Formats: sequence, structure tokens, C-alpha cells
Amino acid sequence: MKLMSFSHGGRSSWGVASEQGIIDVRALSGNSWPTLRDMLSAGALPHVAELIRNAEPTLKFEDVVFEPVIPNPPKIFCIGIAYHDHRIETGRDVSARPMVFGRFANSQVGHGQPILRPPESEQLDFEGEIAVVIGKRGRRIDVEDAWEHVAGYSAYCDGTIRDWQRHTQQWTPGKNFYGTGGFGPWMVTRDEIADGANISLVTRLNGVEVQRTSTDLLIFSIPEMIAYLSTFTELEPGDVIATGTPGGVGGKRVPPLWMKDGGVLEVEVGGVGTLRHPIRNEVV
Repeated sequence: MKLMSFSHGGRSSWGVASEQGIIDVRALSGNSWPTLRDMLSAGALPHVAELIRNAEPTLKFEDVVFEPVIPNPPKIFCIGIAYHDHRIETGRDVSARPMVFGRFANSQVGHGQPILRPPESEQLDFEGEIAVVIGKRGRRIDVEDAWEHVAGYSAYCDGTIRDWQRHTQQWTPGKNFYGTGGFGPWMVTRDEIADGANISLVTRLNGVEVQRTSTDLLIFSIPEMIAYLSTFTELEPGDVIATGTPGGVGGKRVPPLWMKDGGVLEVEVGGVGTLRHPIRNEVV
């Protein structure tokens, strides 16, 4: 299934995306699960699959506003320096453990919504990533059990204000400007992509490919990330893991390549689809 969050007529909802349109599962279920996160917390994916078996789409994609797949995630974990080519371009040594930082929910926007360049900086960089959504609660999860905690996969843009990221080597400010991260367009459930499958990732800026990789090139595998994160905190349904970006980021190019007003960013994840955002200057 392709699960998505959206708003229609001023009302937030969630549902299943198909080639014909959107099945509004919140309405179909009689508001049993007001949000996609609520449904994951209830462990209700099998119920949703049964509920939509004979349902027809009631909404068109062009009639809704896409929201981040999980608009209200308990936690957003981002993995830094996740691929060797990005490690090399940043001049870092191989780490024994994943590098972890966090994003805030209000730094994210949904598919088709503008990523915002704030007036405080011109260094808005792109970082295309594969996102993992947690579907099962767990603490101190063993690597061999980690796949059982995955609800599904999505595309992510970990947009970064580079000069603010470098302020006294603090990553949090540069990663959390309002509206700089993208998440969507939907989550493809785990049953659609085999555990351990090699998932491709391509980032395009203004139609030009700027990043390409696949999960077999990760320094730490997705199960290793889950095991590490769950050691220091409990993972909850709706938690998001942005698994890191490959080499080719704009800030390491000569000259640097920044996202600017009027541009278009695309992040394509194999088996999921393409996340697309116009780039706009934030109006203040």
C-alpha cells in the first residue's frame, strides 16, 4: 500500500494512494484512526488492507494538499555521513557508530509544497535521502529483528542551511529552519519492498541529476541504524529515520550549488516514487 497524509477542504486526513486517486481511510473507517500515526500505533495495517479491499478512490490528487507522510512524528532521526562518498567529500574518517541528529516536525513540508529559503542565508543545500518509518515499538532491538519494526519507506529531503549548520559546529540550527525539509509523497509499506532489498536514490535539481546511490552503499545498514537508535531511546510507531545523503551535495561543489527561488528539487526512491518541491524565498 501507498499510505499518505493530506488535507482537503481544510480538513486533515490520510489514506491510500492508487493510480485512480486517493481512498480517504480516515473517513472510510469512521474516524477510527484520525491520523496515519494513530493507525500505526494501533497496529492496524492489516485492518486497513481489508477495509480498502473493495473501496474506490473518492479524491483526486490535484484536489488535495499533500502533508508530510507523518505530520506529527514522535521523533525524527537523521543519520549524518551515511555513505562513503559523502564521508570522503566532507573529509571525515570512518566512524565506529552512526552520526545522529534530529529535526523538528515543523521543518518538514509535504510533496508539492515549497521548500523555503530563509532570508538569513543563501546557502540552502539539498540532501536527498531514503526515509524509514517505524511501525512497531521497541527498545534495544537486535539487528536481526530490526526489519519487524519497519512500517515502510518514503523519500526525504534533508534541506540544510549550510552556514547555520557550521555555527560553532552545531547541526541543529542549520537543519531545522521552517519549511526546509521535504517528506513524501507517501509511504510504501514494508510488504512491497523485500527486507534488505537494494533501494536506489536519485536527487535532481532543476531537472539535472546531482546525486545517485543505493542502500548497498550505506556505511551502516538500516537494521544497524535501528539497533543503534533503539539502544538510547524507545522507537515508537510514527518515528522517522532519514537514513542519510550520498555525495554530491551542493556545498561541496566548486562553485557551490545552492537551491534558489524558482528552482525545483526532486528526490526519487526506487519502489516508492518521486518527491517534488518548488523552491521559494520565505516571505517575512
